[in-house]
Amino acid sequence: MKRRSFLTTATLASAGLTTLLITGCTSSSKKDQEVAPANVIDTNFELEEETIASLGEKLASGKYTSEQLVQLYLKRIEAVDKNGAQLNSVIEINPDAIAIAVAMDKESKAGKSRGPLHGIPVLIKDNIDTADKMQTTAGSLAMVGNIASKDAFVVRKLREAGAIIIGKTNLSEWANFRSTQSSSGWSSRGGQTKNPYILDHNPCGSSAGSGAAVSANLCVVAIGTETDGSIVCPASVNGIVGIKPTVGLVSRFGIIPISKTQDTAGPMARTVTDAAILLGAIAAIDQDDAITLESNGKNHKDYTTFLDVNALKGKRIGVEKKPQGNNKYINALLDNAISVLKQQGAIIVEIDYIDKINAFGEAEFEVLQYEFKDGLNSYLAQANTKVKNLKEVIDFNNKNEDKAMPYFKQETLVSSNAKKGLEDKKYLEALNQSFEGSKRILDAVFKANKLDAITGITMGPACSIDVIYGDRWGGYSLTSPAAISGFPHITVPCGQAYDLPVGLSFFGTPYKEGELIGLGYAYEQASKKRFKPALKASFL
Repeated sequence: MKRRSFLTTATLASAGLTTLLITGCTSSSKKDQEVAPANVIDTNFELEEETIASLGEKLASGKYTSEQLVQLYLKRIEAVDKNGAQLNSVIEINPDAIAIAVAMDKESKAGKSRGPLHGIPVLIKDNIDTADKMQTTAGSLAMVGNIASKDAFVVRKLREAGAIIIGKTNLSEWANFRSTQSSSGWSSRGGQTKNPYILDHNPCGSSAGSGAAVSANLCVVAIGTETDGSIVCPASVNGIVGIKPTVGLVSRFGIIPISKTQDTAGPMARTVTDAAILLGAIAAIDQDDAITLESNGKNHKDYTTFLDVNALKGKRIGVEKKPQGNNKYINALLDNAISVLKQQGAIIVEIDYIDKINAFGEAEFEVLQYEFKDGLNSYLAQANTKVKNLKEVIDFNNKNEDKAMPYFKQETLVSSNAKKGLEDKKYLEALNQSFEGSKRILDAVFKANKLDAITGITMGPACSIDVIYGDRWGGYSLTSPAAISGFPHITVPCGQAYDLPVGLSFFGTPYKEGELIGLGYAYEQASKKRFKPALKASFL
């Protein structure tokens, strides 16, 4: 959901993570959803719903150059993100984007192709380092002016693949690890990102900008990051595909950290195919992130080889026997999705696991606070920033409260700064309970039931934006099991409730991204539930 959604309140954290990450504003009636919004903004765009492959074909045929594509997307950002609907999903434009596109066009004319991403415009989240003229701030005013001296590993891989990074996306400040009452998609530097389906609704965090931008056709694909739900929640509520890889498949080097145990970057796209292409470009071993060494022999350069419309046939898919929530419209979406899975040959197995995972919510929060302090202090000590540790970030916010904290405060930063080092007994006990404990439970469930994946509603539909009291996520979420254990997770659109998108999740055991991509693709092709956002001004 949002890299910290499980922190909505201390009470919720102790009650179990899922209750905090859950999405679903269930107070509206069916009658409400049939009311036509008074203000609908035109969504016509020359490159609407294009894919990596379709753009590649147009580049190859000469219909477009990469320079033209970049110009079109930059105009789209200006028209829809900065003006018009004012989505506010892009926090900064790359001033070198046109020059990079020209260079890619020259390579193409010379007969050189770096692969399917050659000359394709992408956006990345503003907690990912780029050694160029763009800042890396995690949305924080305390980080303004931070120009990285070295590209993050994922950025290096994107550049090697020929992708053109046209800008950075807004996010929940500090990847939603600042306050227990935050509004997802809000940052002191970037303001509030909006949901492109209904503009006064929440885009979910913390990769809110990436999710909204992809959905609204401001780019073809984008990179998000996740600690717990921050890729799959914004993907779900913005009606797109998101992949949260196994922790270790994608390097975290050059990404502002929360948790070395749970952090990962991953692709966000409108189709499973595009997400698979993007994952193949960024999944690789990086000597600067030792955990990626564990992916040796388990990663793939091309995840499109797993795209199979028959991938669900004979697969055993687990579904929690306990209902996720009591909203009849959302439950109907799950029932329909399960029917599609069965029609495609999947075997549905009822399982009992979610309450056991939710019991680790408080321990997980403990782990994240310790690791956030340790990881952020290490990052800031080497960064080109005016703040050199978490304590200085807190002090900056206090001194600039009117601008840095006009709505919610920074109690999560403060509680994290109060933690000791990673040798502390409390941290080690919490790590064993949350990370190791969740893996033991899930491994046992997968083995006992001979499962290929577990499915369920990713998140319910987006709630309204509320910067004063914070997010109100209802009773549907499947972000935590894969997040807390480091397992891979994919979400695919499965329909809509209240004119808002809802996603269907598949998660599996480590390094099974290919198999999950196959399942997601087979479901996507059988259901075709992606629908374009209308940029409606309001639900009412």
